[in-house]
Amino acid sequence: MSAVPPRDPRVRLTWVQPEDLVGHELRQAAQDGRDAREIGERWYAAGGSPAPDRAGASEPPAPPRLRALAGELLDELAALDSPLAADEPTDLDAIVAACPHWPGPPESAPAVADRDGLSTAGRGRTPSVTPSRLHAAWLGRAAGCLLGKPVEKLPLAGIRALARASGNWPLTAWFTARGVPAELLAAHPWNRRSARTSLAENIDGMPEDDDLNYPLLTLLLLQRHGRSFTTADLARLWLDELPAGRAFTAERIAYGNLLAGVEPPETARRRNPFREWIGAQIRADVHGWTHPGDPAGAAAQAHRDAVLTHTGNGVYGAMFTAAALAVAAGGESDVHGCLAAGLRVVPPHSRYARAVRLGIETARTEGEFDAVVDRLHAAYADTHHWVHVLPNAALLAAALTHAEGDFTRSIGNAVSGGWDTDSNGATAGSLAGLLAGTPDALPHHWTAPLKNRLATSVPGFDGIGFDALAALTHQEALRP
Repeated sequence: MSAVPPRDPRVRLTWVQPEDLVGHELRQAAQDGRDAREIGERWYAAGGSPAPDRAGASEPPAPPRLRALAGELLDELAALDSPLAADEPTDLDAIVAACPHWPGPPESAPAVADRDGLSTAGRGRTPSVTPSRLHAAWLGRAAGCLLGKPVEKLPLAGIRALARASGNWPLTAWFTARGVPAELLAAHPWNRRSARTSLAENIDGMPEDDDLNYPLLTLLLLQRHGRSFTTADLARLWLDELPAGRAFTAERIAYGNLLAGVEPPETARRRNPFREWIGAQIRADVHGWTHPGDPAGAAAQAHRDAVLTHTGNGVYGAMFTAAALAVAAGGESDVHGCLAAGLRVVPPHSRYARAVRLGIETARTEGEFDAVVDRLHAAYADTHHWVHVLPNAALLAAALTHAEGDFTRSIGNAVSGGWDTDSNGATAGSLAGLLAGTPDALPHHWTAPLKNRLATSVPGFDGIGFDALAALTHQEALRP
């Protein structure tokens, strides 16, 4: 009888250990032009390590002296000025001033049908949106997220090999282990937390994911505080309703800062090397869905959400996504018009705007999407973490541009490009679902396995149907 290995008594939290944050902050400094060479030399001379490549915590934990030094260096790094700061402001007024084509308010407010089919004319703000379109958005977000879950964190070569082995390339169906050689599965194992709920043979409703939890929290936020919510309202909501273990990267840092008594927006800045990662971008959907035809309003609302956890390009990810989705929710534009609207709320000289433009231009010049992805990986893979907002923004824009509004191609492109596969699939599915307009317009093989059921740890929503979520979201879209 073999002995049972002893359980590790340590608690190695991901994304919070000071010794793991320094490497990420040094990398961020290199990206935004801060001269951190002397600080880096001190860190490595003392025995510090680079940031973990794909996981959130290194092994083993640092000794007390090294952990103390990590905290000091994080504070020193934060004090360095970035030469890009003027082109990448975080303050909303400064962002608006930097955007020469910032959209104005909706020119008209056409009447729409509410969930009972009655006209909403005369009730106040009423740009075009229907529960059916919102239902398609929720389904699209869930399907795109679920497609990307089993291959999250896998390298691009692994994603391609696994899909090709089952005859699913380009991606037109769920990932599966059926027919995939054992040696390939051993070389590229599925995401350990997701395989049991996200492979074709295992899907039974939509499993929990932070890419769905955050839209639910935004819906709660609007129900409790309306459009006038503050960043502090969002912070209190998270402390009340979001389990700390369900927050990651920048959100986890901000959560810890809140518990330490740090006030927003300093929660986004204090020892937070993930402040330009993708987290705020995945929280933006409901802001766009509830501002149909009003990209400026959607972007401003997403900004109040994003600054709890992010700065600069991280904030722009939320604003871009909200604005693009707002135009899609209005039902009066194609995918290219939606992406153009998103760019109008992003400072044009920022790295985020450049990433989106690169994605769009590359998609327009390459006939095969694999070639698009190869070019984007050549531009970003060696310099940016797979969760950073910039490579993912370029990929998302390219995926949507190349798909021309087709739902399957939109989510398939987004996931097939690697990096943050479930997040990109979710946002692509959200926008493509809005453009499709109704749940029936989405392919049945994507929506049927969801079984109109969403699992979540957000109180009051576990097991809810996507049709019910659409009705609740529509109420918020009609709220003045």
